[in-house]
Amino acid sequence: MLRAIADVLRQIGGAVATVVTLPFRAVARLFGGASSAGRGRRA
Repeated sequence: MLRAIADVLRQIGGAVATVVTLPFRAVARLFGGASSAGRGRRA
C-alpha cells in the first residue's frame, strides 16, 4: 500500500520536475545554450 503511494508520488514529482525545468532550459538555450555547453557546471 505505502509502496504504491510512494510510486505514484515519485511519478508525479518527476513530471512536475520536468515541467518546471523546461522553461529554464528554453531560456538557457536562448541565452547561448549555457545548459548544454558541456562544461559540467550548472548556474
